[in-house]
Amino acid sequence: MVKNEKEDLDSLDQIIKLVDLFYGKVKEDNLIGPIFEDRIKGHWDKHLQKMYTFWQTVLLAEHTYYGSPFPPHAKLPIDKKHFERWLLLFQETLRENFFGEKATEALWRAAKMAEMFQIKIDYYRDNNISPLG
Repeated sequence: MVKNEKEDLDSLDQIIKLVDLFYGKVKEDNLIGPIFEDRIKGHWDKHLQKMYTFWQTVLLAEHTYYGSPFPPHAKLPIDKKHFERWLLLFQETLRENFFGEKATEALWRAAKMAEMFQIKIDYYRDNNISPLG
């Protein structure tokens, strides 16, 4: 049996590995996979490239992502259970493959992002208003 060696999440190569492994799980997931596929419509390469630059900017302070991450999510048919699944898959991917300060930071940032997106989506829905962007 080959032991899976965990890596430090400290380079673009590791970011790419994280994103690819995570979205591999997302695609297979019965709850959130279909929502992603409906939104992305088979253009996974473009989405993954955007995610590489997003996490590269967030974790490595190499500013390669330009955009606003919330608007693409604002009108999706998602709620708490979807965010919980997204976060669970992200946490699993990190814990199975990575260690170190940046991995811990990624866990924290993902949790905060899921929490904030959910709060904002609920706010817009509860007040029957459309988000900007």
